[in-house]
Amino acid sequence: MRIKTLKAKIIKNSRNENTIQITINKKFKASVPSGASTGTHEVKAYKKTAKYAVDYLNKHHDHWKNKSFDEFYDLETFENLNLGGNPILALQLTTLKAMSNNKIYKYLNPKSKILPTPLGNVIGGGSHTKLKSSDIQEFLLIPKAKTFKERYLANKHAYKEIKKKLNTKKLTDEGAFIPNISTTETLDFLNNYLQDKVLGIKINLGLDIAASEFYKNKTYNYKNFSKSNKTNKLKKQEQINLVNSWISDYNLKYVEDPLEQEDFRGFSKLDQRALICGDDLITTNIKRLKSAMQQKSINSIIIKPNQIGSLIKTKEIVDFAHSHNIKTIISHRSGETLDSSISHLAVAWKIPYIKTGIFGKERESKLKELLKIENEIKA
Repeated sequence: MRIKTLKAKIIKNSRNENTIQITINKKFKASVPSGASTGTHEVKAYKKTAKYAVDYLNKHHDHWKNKSFDEFYDLETFENLNLGGNPILALQLTTLKAMSNNKIYKYLNPKSKILPTPLGNVIGGGSHTKLKSSDIQEFLLIPKAKTFKERYLANKHAYKEIKKKLNTKKLTDEGAFIPNISTTETLDFLNNYLQDKVLGIKINLGLDIAASEFYKNKTYNYKNFSKSNKTNKLKKQEQINLVNSWISDYNLKYVEDPLEQEDFRGFSKLDQRALICGDDLITTNIKRLKSAMQQKSINSIIIKPNQIGSLIKTKEIVDFAHSHNIKTIISHRSGETLDSSISHLAVAWKIPYIKTGIFGKERESKLKELLKIENEIKA
């Protein structure tokens, strides 16, 4: 594949923020998201601004004219650009789409037939809203079924039923409900609802606690903890005890960032009968993953390509994690676009989970792409 034309422009993500979209050969497009809850160790999305990156690429587009790309690792040619993680990732994704004629999963791994389990964000709070909400950033539905379609439909049906029961129209920026109840009440509500199967499918409960967002002065500061106790200030061991009690009492299967983003040792004291997942702890960075593994901090990690700003480095950490029995969860960001590349990467790299919302066109684009891929694989 040769680059004949390259055009960059500014588009708005789901949070109405500027992000970059790149088009190659007038046909292949890719755009990248941005997070609201970001880890300290993430690469900078833009060295300066999205506009600066767009102007630079449009001014220097002839630099890539007639450049040939035949292998995945040819994408390294973009990595020395000093524009920030998002422009590099957008260039790599767009080029990969052109190389594969928009069939990334087939190009990277034509034999893969494994589709990920969706972690569906149904109730939310924390940094994903400015409204009064739960302290927990995301309450996640984890359906257990053979096909992706069954998992998708179960989460979608549960979302509609939960909306009726909560009787609220307030949504986070990821399309999750914001009920007027506390963190503990939300756990109780979902635990009770999920006792019964949904469309004949068992749905388990998971949490993205995003603890760094409410950690200050060596204390975890809950502002809407329970109906009887709105505030709750916990020291490190108390937070560990609380999370372990939640794992036991609510049969949690997944807990993301239950402690602040530098506490590798504290993570190791959590009950790994659940997937104990590092997002801000790891930031898709293989060096931090190795540190976590040495201390037995986690058994799973979030994969966000724009956290590390490189498809090459993303594949490196996915391969390393899988070779050491660390589960991977590829994830959207709160400021999303309609780009569905992560769906293809999940299938190609045999990533067992994909974390995305259930509602909203930017979230649904990933899910619908997986439905399409499943149909293609079955055909």
